[in-house]
Amino acid sequence: MLNLLGTIAGNILSLPGILGLALGLTTRNYVVAAVLGAVVGVGETMLFAKFQTANIDFLELFVAVAVGILAAAVGCAIRIKGTTV
Repeated sequence: MLNLLGTIAGNILSLPGILGLALGLTTRNYVVAAVLGAVVGVGETMLFAKFQTANIDFLELFVAVAVGILAAAVGCAIRIKGTTV
C-alpha cells in the first residue's frame, strides 16, 4: 500500500503533475488537455525507464498517465474558470 501511495505522490509532484497542469493551462479543450497529460505521463515513465520497455512497471505507467490526465484536466478547468471571471 505504501508503494502505491508513494508512486501516486511522486507523480503528482513530478513531471506528470506539474507539466500536465501547465499544459492543461494552455488549452480550453478537455480532450486536448487529456491527451497532452497522457503524453507527459508516458514520456516521464519512458524517460525514467531509460527508454527500455523491460524496465517499465505497469503500475507506474498507469499512475503516471492517470495523474497526467487529471492534472491537465484541472489546468484546463482553471483556464476556463479564469476566463469567465
